[in-house]
Amino acid sequence: MFRDDAGNRAGRFRFRHNAERRPGLPHVQSVIRRAAHRRTKRFRFAVLLLAIALLPAAVGCAKEPAGSAPPSASAPPSGDPDASAFTFGIIYPIAHPFYETVTERAELAAAAAGGSLVVKAPDEANVEQQIRMLENMIRLRVDGIAISPVDSEALAPYIDQAAEAGIPVVCFESDAPSSARIAYIGGDNRRTGARMGEALRQLLRKGGMVLVESGISGMAGQQERLDGFLDYVREQPDIHVLEVRSSEGSDDRALAELERMIEDHPHFDAFVALDYVSGSSSVLAWKAMGLNRYSLTIGMMPAIGEAIVNGQITLAVTQNESSWGGRIVDALLKAMNGQPVPERIDTGESVADGGVLRP
Repeated sequence: MFRDDAGNRAGRFRFRHNAERRPGLPHVQSVIRRAAHRRTKRFRFAVLLLAIALLPAAVGCAKEPAGSAPPSASAPPSGDPDASAFTFGIIYPIAHPFYETVTERAELAAAAAGGSLVVKAPDEANVEQQIRMLENMIRLRVDGIAISPVDSEALAPYIDQAAEAGIPVVCFESDAPSSARIAYIGGDNRRTGARMGEALRQLLRKGGMVLVESGISGMAGQQERLDGFLDYVREQPDIHVLEVRSSEGSDDRALAELERMIEDHPHFDAFVALDYVSGSSSVLAWKAMGLNRYSLTIGMMPAIGEAIVNGQITLAVTQNESSWGGRIVDALLKAMNGQPVPERIDTGESVADGGVLRP
């Protein structure tokens, strides 16, 4: 037990989302910041090259109205929507390499059916930007929209507007069940959190002390994931969660919060990242600090697979995100053609350990 700033009993879990910035470890900070800066520059340069290469295909496409949100870093429209049988829109919560595989698979599925995609994402978690992107897709009269909502309640009325305009909407990764969306695609987030707890239990057979970092605090799916994990761990009397912090979808914040937790609790036994941003940032921290502790993360992408092989990540619990893109296009195609779509399309969970996926 511990007490919060007001002297109240706060239980076993310590939540700090807005702690003041501290000097920390100067050498580690500089190494991490340089690594993050290099990664950002490489990513932006790759995006610039992609944009230049695809510029000819964009000629003749309808221009967006002034003031619309910028395109995501992952992909512009694939092909000329005017020449396509259909155009679907995808809106991510943030621009991040985690979604590259989703986009690639969706583009392949759309192209195979004679269609194209318009892909958008805010540079950082921002509900207002997602709202503008959704409104713009409604104005463009796309044939279907898939969205991972940053704030389900705030976006529900705009999802309803799309439905009223005759545009089917599916949610993925995080649901908006109070809206008129036709389906949710992804894993059961509470179950995924519990699966992470089970994986941790198998590693800490004699118990231990754990640091936890979650993602966007207002995002329903990520809160459900955290709840599922903490509910499981509460049943394990010898596993103690020392602290829970939030990355809020920011690479810089994820690194800073992880560093602060390590400073405050240097004898921790395991770190659990319940979102892909925190997981990616932990790889940089493990490299810079030379840590030899368990590190578990949510989500699979090439960088995480490499980190598992290299020992910076112990394992990843995945919701089989590589299937999301194809399932998004399939669901929207069925809806567009008046065919029934299941309300929940559960992609399940797997554990990636040593480069091998286990169901």
